[in-house]
Amino acid sequence: MRAVIQRVDGARVDVDGQEVGLIEGPGLLMLVGVTHTDSEAQARKLANKAYDMRLFDGDAGEVSAADLGLPVLVVSQFTLYADTRKGRRPTWDAAAPGPVAEPLVAVVADELRTRGAQVATGRFGAHMRVSLVNDGPVTIIIDVD
Repeated sequence: MRAVIQRVDGARVDVDGQEVGLIEGPGLLMLVGVTHTDSEAQARKLANKAYDMRLFDGDAGEVSAADLGLPVLVVSQFTLYADTRKGRRPTWDAAAPGPVAEPLVAVVADELRTRGAQVATGRFGAHMRVSLVNDGPVTIIIDVD
């Protein structure tokens, strides 16, 4: 599994002009990609790693979203597994198909909820418009083997 996480000061997802996911104020935006061999254990590991990453300033120094109880917007993004090594057209062969990927993205969101996070999500398989205010900017790529 792979994720791009961004420290944000608000983020939202719209589908067909309708808001489907929103976090207000500081939090994390997680763009999550799934490949064919990923598992629920990897999804839980990815969620925990992102939520525990020290990306925020606190009274005691650097702290995590978990330390501060911040919200997370989770958005599936198969394009994180694009292969761009040849030519000008990416291939998506490494991205897992919907029936494999969708439940694992849900596991990421559920694991964050288990940790006490307020979690908003995009809509799997939809054409989404993601808006955010990147704070920093801070953008981190996480790969889970």
